[in-house]
Amino acid sequence: MSIEEIEKEIIEEFEIFGDDWEGKYEHLIDLGKSLPIIKEELKTEDRIIKGCQSRVWLNSELKDGKIIYTADADAIITKGMVALMVRVLSGHKPEEIIKADLKFVDEIGLKEHLSPTRANGLVSMINKMKTDALTLSR
Repeated sequence: MSIEEIEKEIIEEFEIFGDDWEGKYEHLIDLGKSLPIIKEELKTEDRIIKGCQSRVWLNSELKDGKIIYTADADAIITKGMVALMVRVLSGHKPEEIIKADLKFVDEIGLKEHLSPTRANGLVSMINKMKTDALTLSR
């Protein structure tokens, strides 16, 4: 699936809940439970995403020309947020990740329903994933 197709799938999932943000948060928490978890030995300081309120570790590896992300977070909502980002971006070529506009974040209303510090953390996650893609594309 392309990044755009995955984004569309996520938008449709969140539309089911309408304006029920409690349901959307529960779905986000459930998504966090399916996150491809980073190996314990990779939970190092250099893999912590700066700018997140919680501790979020992200590992980025290039395999067969595609980036595979694994991650973990110490807060359940944040874990769901990083799980969404991993779901959308992992398994794609670096140039696809770099160019992705990630419209789904605005379309599901995620940023506007997060606290300012969590919204900043989400932006930091996106920036880190794109920066890693740029680094691994060289």
